[in-house]
Amino acid sequence: MSADSHTDHTIQDEDIHDSTYQPPPEKTIEEIMSVDKEDESLRRYKEALLGAAQAEKIIVDANDQRKVIVKKLALVVEGRDDMELDLTGDLSQLKKQVFVIKEGVHYKVRIDFIVQREIVHGLKYVQKTYRLGVPVDKMTHMVGSYPPKKEIQFYLTPSEEAPSGMMARGTYSVASLFTDDDKHIHLKWDWTFEIKKDWE
Repeated sequence: MSADSHTDHTIQDEDIHDSTYQPPPEKTIEEIMSVDKEDESLRRYKEALLGAAQAEKIIVDANDQRKVIVKKLALVVEGRDDMELDLTGDLSQLKKQVFVIKEGVHYKVRIDFIVQREIVHGLKYVQKTYRLGVPVDKMTHMVGSYPPKKEIQFYLTPSEEAPSGMMARGTYSVASLFTDDDKHIHLKWDWTFEIKKDWE
């Protein structure tokens, strides 16, 4: 069975954002640090949250203007090596790299990313899964707010169970999106996995 590559698998705005939710206005690190300066406990909290970003503007890649650089997606299964997708190259090639997942196993998705320049609020990971062009699953994970850091940061989803049984076996197409409360699209990519009776 081949991946359904000709179907337009898009994540709509209503998949991402709650229409009743109003995010707080975007603020720079300088603005965050200057508010409520006289509140000592709040000042210490902000210093702990922002770390080195309060003392210097953290820029990991000066040629990349993005605040969030998504590096890698990994499927994490206990007792096995992580299956990884490099998200820094040609995203159109990702569908050709098919993950094989044994039916019924528990797995997690890990997203590796870098935050630079400014703090990002309300990061979200949204994933819609399709089989034969029909949506079969959707998950939205609140990743959280992150300060700029020189090190790679990551988010690990809660454990999911792969479908099982003869009817569940086959190829699935996935549309993934890394976004935030301010509706910035940090990265969109499509990838493919295949549910098999065993790993090989």
